[in-house]
Amino acid sequence: MTQQSPSSRQEGNGNRPLTVGISSTALFDLSVSNEIYQQEGLEAYRRYQISKEDTPLEPGDGFYLVEKLLNINKIFNEPRVEILLLSRNSADTGLRVFNSIKAHDLDITRAAFCGGESPYRYIQAFHCDLFLSTFADDVKQALAQNIAAATLLGRTRPPKESDDGVLKLAFDGDSVLFSDEAERVYQQQGLEAFSESELDQANQSLAGGPFKAFLAAMHRLQQEFPDGESPIRTALVTARGAPAHERAIRTLRDWDIRLDESLFLGGMDKTEFLRAFEADIFFDDQATHCDRAAPHIPSGHVPHGVANAT
Repeated sequence: MTQQSPSSRQEGNGNRPLTVGISSTALFDLSVSNEIYQQEGLEAYRRYQISKEDTPLEPGDGFYLVEKLLNINKIFNEPRVEILLLSRNSADTGLRVFNSIKAHDLDITRAAFCGGESPYRYIQAFHCDLFLSTFADDVKQALAQNIAAATLLGRTRPPKESDDGVLKLAFDGDSVLFSDEAERVYQQQGLEAFSESELDQANQSLAGGPFKAFLAAMHRLQQEFPDGESPIRTALVTARGAPAHERAIRTLRDWDIRLDESLFLGGMDKTEFLRAFEADIFFDDQATHCDRAAPHIPSGHVPHGVANAT
């Protein structure tokens, strides 16, 4: 059988489940454990985790996102989403993590415990569509393999009592859903040149960014529900404004991808809009946007494109 490239694999995932890999530090709050590791070393960390392995860990920044993703399987009554645990723990210290998964009734059965090494090298073997971690270097390695990935930031907040259970995903445009080709013009030549360039190329689709395939996979799930009944809602939240809006709209149309909401903010701060949308997670390539939103909305920094060039 001929092996597919990562990009072609993501674009055509057939009927296999949407697959999300998440690190143990993103799924659970391991701050106390990590402090012991930093101050006392690996052996003290190992002893602590073993002594606490029957004490469930508290939810981390990605916990409630994972709950909502797994809830899609309950709605379909079949495995349409799979969550994988990709951890730097060893199996020995990772037993507490697996016990916590069971205690919180999360349907996660597959894991890679890498004994201090980065788990990114298993992302393609697991066919991940998305990778979430608190380790920025692991995220960069995943992006280099054409996998949608983000460094998770934000404070853990349980859903509101009024939460309707709908999974709400918000995406920036340039360097996330789209390539950074337009962002490069802005960074190098300024806003006026950017606006003129986007107006001139309004009918020319932007190339896909690192989250194009993931968004397409979410869109396919949405289409399996009647209008108004999908448990997934998506939004484009972009600093673009008129006249740069048209190229983004036409690009999504050419991709045959529909977003539920599109906010063209013309440079306004995104945070209050994300709060109003009640996003479960927000993906942006600009660290400053993520830092502003993180106290209110779990945010995924996507270290991709010209804004993250070193």
